[in-house]
Amino acid sequence: MEIKVDEVNQDFEAKINGFDKSGNLVIEINGSEHIIKIIDVRADKFEFLLDNTFHEAKISESTSTELKVLLDNLPIILKKHSKLSEIIEKSNASSGGANSQNSVSSQIPGRVISIAISKGDKVKQGDNIMVLESMKMQVAIKSHRDGTIKELKVKEGQSISRNDVVAVLE
Repeated sequence: MEIKVDEVNQDFEAKINGFDKSGNLVIEINGSEHIIKIIDVRADKFEFLLDNTFHEAKISESTSTELKVLLDNLPIILKKHSKLSEIIEKSNASSGGANSQNSVSSQIPGRVISIAISKGDKVKQGDNIMVLESMKMQVAIKSHRDGTIKELKVKEGQSISRNDVVAVLE
């Protein structure tokens, strides 16, 4: 999992290693092992000890690809599927051609689980068009430019392949 801390302009690489004998969470951050003891968990916040230091985390926003958290009032972003997001971003950057300017395509195969827009809706670059489920992960398909939805090519529950056109912009 990739963690971005805007205040210090630094990215961290973290992974969960499991639990110790006392039931504490064992994590690794940038190659260094740490122990987390959960103190309190609520719907929008949790309190924990990280290496015997108290911390409070409040969830401020959650999307299909990111979790925005205030950790001790310091904003951090957790990327849920950083490798998958990286592949999608690279695929978006490399796609070209006149017709691709108006087409919104899926970069991965999956099943459409929700559609966020309708025909005639105005969208801006980065707006969610729909959410796919692929390999038990939810991935948002976003608009690559500003425009108006001219046509939707898929329905909820439909399975689609990589590079299928899911919507057309005007």
